Amino acid sequence: MVSNDNRHVIAVADPTAMATAAAERVIARISENPGRVAICLTGGSSPRQLYQLLATEAWRSRIPWERVHWFIGDERFVPADDPLNNMGVARKLFLDQCAPTANTHPIPTAVADPADPDRGAALYEGELKSFYGADALDAARPLFDLVLMGVGPDGHTASLFPGYPALDETKRWVVGVPKANVEPFVPRVTLTLPTLASCREMLFEVAGADKRAILTRIFAGENLPANRARSTGEKVWLVDQSALPENFRG
Repeated sequence: MVSNDNRHVIAVADPTAMATAAAERVIARISENPGRVAICLTGGSSPRQLYQLLATEAWRSRIPWERVHWFIGDERFVPADDPLNNMGVARKLFLDQCAPTANTHPIPTAVADPADPDRGAALYEGELKSFYGADALDAARPLFDLVLMGVGPDGHTASLFPGYPALDETKRWVVGVPKANVEPFVPRVTLTLPTLASCREMLFEVAGADKRAILTRIFAGENLPANRARSTGEKVWLVDQSALPENFRG
């Protein structure tokens, strides 16, 4: 088992309420930083409503787009215009409408043989280091203001799957994953746990009754990637009622 570290769970009524709560936390983190802001996005189904919400006038008007930079926690090694591309989905839902092109930082997926995504990982690591301005992360100066996360049915988060060597990586910021543990079974590129941890807030979004079983295991402290993910700041779980374990007491 692993400890709950600084986990904070917020129960919400449904996915719509979750998107609103997540948007408020995004705005709060941006507001706390008067300088250059870095947000790390995630893929999967859970953040889609959040992304759609940020594109609406009521929310987009609250974001100083010119000083917010958008990264991605992991990527499927498919072309940028493929429906399976995580950043491609985020761009379609809100970034292309709102953010300056120079402030959007996708993981390159057209630079190498799809069977070997390590080149894309190396390029993205270089981009992150250039943005950060150093080759080593400092706990006192987080890379990201906010990192969005999700949870897969096997307990994976980003593209860090149970039992995979990438979970134990401590030196590299970004690594290639030759094959995913769940569909779609394509190579991935993922930020490593120390890189994801370098944030002021790590925000998980979990919705749907199909997530209740894995969330029960996670909240029981099972040694799963989503539990091994740490934050130098806060670690917050937004969970809708259908996903919340029945015996959970907060």
